[in-house]
Amino acid sequence: MAPSPTGADEIDHYKVLGLPSGEEGSRLNADQIEKAYKTQSRQRHPDKRPDDPNATADFQLLRASYDILRDEQSRRVFDAKLRARREKEVRDSARDGKRRKLAEDLEKRERAADRGEPLDAAEMERKREKNVANELKRELDAFLNRNVRGSQPAAASASTSREEKHDKSEGKSDKDKILKVSWERTLGDYSATRLREIFEKFGKVEDVVIRSKNSKNKKSALVVMSSKDAVVAATRLMCGDVSNPLLVLPLQTSSDNVPFAEANDEPKVNKIVGAGFSDYEASILKKLQQRGAKT
Repeated sequence: MAPSPTGADEIDHYKVLGLPSGEEGSRLNADQIEKAYKTQSRQRHPDKRPDDPNATADFQLLRASYDILRDEQSRRVFDAKLRARREKEVRDSARDGKRRKLAEDLEKRERAADRGEPLDAAEMERKREKNVANELKRELDAFLNRNVRGSQPAAASASTSREEKHDKSEGKSDKDKILKVSWERTLGDYSATRLREIFEKFGKVEDVVIRSKNSKNKKSALVVMSSKDAVVAATRLMCGDVSNPLLVLPLQTSSDNVPFAEANDEPKVNKIVGAGFSDYEASILKKLQQRGAKT
């Protein structure tokens, strides 16, 4: 493939040989290109133009263009470049046309505004539609904001109320099913398994928790029954048995429980859950000891 002269990227080699360019030039065959070259070389040879100082350079360009177009590979490359150049020109022309149109419209509106003339009907309609759309958007945003602000307090209040009712109900229900049990160490020791066996005759035992910290003479535990009825039955029967060494009291007192259970003695507990809940502190033991002293 023959080398192209400096600046060849801006040269249309078809035009150098006097041939049509573009898609029409790309369809020419080798014979047509050779014929065009021979014709141009006879006319533009330096010997034919002794007084033209550019004759030699012009003839060299002619030869270079012919060498490019007669080589199949170099011609394909040139055709691709030429096609890309034309497409760019079309794009630039279209973009320039849009820019000119915008500039003309702007100048037209400015002149009309300077003269105090009304805008044309199409422009006025576009402006009106834009104003209507903006107004609708503002109204929609305001409506949504009002709804959000209005619904948040109510929703929060309702949610809080439901949670409070649930916690109170659940806590009360849990405490109704718990027994406080204490005993003297000198009368024997009771494991969780032994306490479960004793109280299962009154109903299902869900959990037994032995206090890890006890006094020197007494130990205590919490027994969680499956129902309030089981708590009432266990309290009445165990307290009525004089041979029973265990002091049994309900954690949650009510009119259904034993007469000596005072409501103001119950510890403040929100709810009891599972086998792993924490032991109660010294306040429970103290109250149990007081119960034992009275008994």
